[in-house]
Amino acid sequence: MNNMETINWKTFKDTLLQHPHLALQFQYAADKLVDASYHITEIKQAPITSVDCGGVVNKWTEIIVQLYEPENKQQGRAMQVKKAMDIVAVVEKALPLDADATVKIEFGNSAFETRQMLPNSIIADGENLIIDLRPDSVQCKAIDRGGSCGTPAAKPKMELKNLAVAAEACCTPGGGCC
Repeated sequence: MNNMETINWKTFKDTLLQHPHLALQFQYAADKLVDASYHITEIKQAPITSVDCGGVVNKWTEIIVQLYEPENKQQGRAMQVKKAMDIVAVVEKALPLDADATVKIEFGNSAFETRQMLPNSIIADGENLIIDLRPDSVQCKAIDRGGSCGTPAAKPKMELKNLAVAAEACCTPGGGCC
């Protein structure tokens, strides 16, 4: 699976379920994998409501899988997908996860500042299932909608009339207003 769009929770989970016996690896930068001793420390469901710069209310949900890389490297091989799915099952017993939510992976270590990243591709490669991560990007929803950023579109100019002058012209003897 190679995806330039976001991946929802259902698609992410279904893809993992197809490869239960592979080692689950996360690539956070070119040729850089999260250490095999990583833990999935928590899975967060974050409903988000925002108002963009064009004044429009937006709502969506994110599922954030947090990875922790201990300083003490404890094992040489990453956990199997099955073990990760067992953790997901524990989470989903306590918190039903939104199938349409956008998936993000949160990770950082001593050489890489913690950030939330998006799965770019999920590739079965030999004994590994590699989730290639890419940084999330900032966007302007108003501009993406074809609107303007910040202020509403310019209002049409109105012609002003001096009613006092207009009243004098019509209310004169012989002007036809009486």
